[in-house]
Amino acid sequence: MLDKKVVIIDYGMGNLFSIKNACAHVGIESRITSCIDEVLSSDGIILPGVGAFGKAIDTLESLGLLLVIRSSIESGKPFMGICLGLQLLMTESCEFGKHKGLNLISGSVKRFENEVLDNRILKVPHVGWNEIILKEKIGSKSGHTFLKDFNSCEYMYFVHSYYVEPEDKSIVLTTTKYGSIEFCSSIQYKNIFACQFHPERSGEKGLQIYRNFRNLLVGS
Repeated sequence: MLDKKVVIIDYGMGNLFSIKNACAHVGIESRITSCIDEVLSSDGIILPGVGAFGKAIDTLESLGLLLVIRSSIESGKPFMGICLGLQLLMTESCEFGKHKGLNLISGSVKRFENEVLDNRILKVPHVGWNEIILKEKIGSKSGHTFLKDFNSCEYMYFVHSYYVEPEDKSIVLTTTKYGSIEFCSSIQYKNIFACQFHPERSGEKGLQIYRNFRNLLVGS
């Protein structure tokens, strides 16, 4: 096992054990926790999430984790956000009213519209396998990218009704098309990688993302 402390933040809104199993599969020893001290002393953070944006922010704040997550990311600690964990990084969300996010990434969270395509209504939420289109091989100054060894197009598993719209398009790592909307499906900025899809539910290529996270932790 990798001799690094990785925490999976538990605030009651994530697919925690699937993520922990994916970490174990690639040699990352992880701990599911909501303990502030464990997050602060960790070497890497995974923030999962499913559910409503506003409830997630309120819960993290009640646990005293909002400032801890922000300061940990700003310190340069490797961070992975999954699904709602990506959305929470944004400035704000329009889900059930306006809610402020962590504001680590300038941008907003928007809802898919129930548009009509080919005489049928596009289903929301967007559920199932869909293609991620790699925009660029962006990464840290060392050249690290969480999508190392990915082809230009791969398929990942999605479950969501909302998507992010970052102001800085240069941090967009992949996009995905659903209906007429080509939305941001993952970002990478400095030590932050976050994705709308669920890598722990996306087969071998999903596990490759966890391997790339492990490699970042060990500096390879």
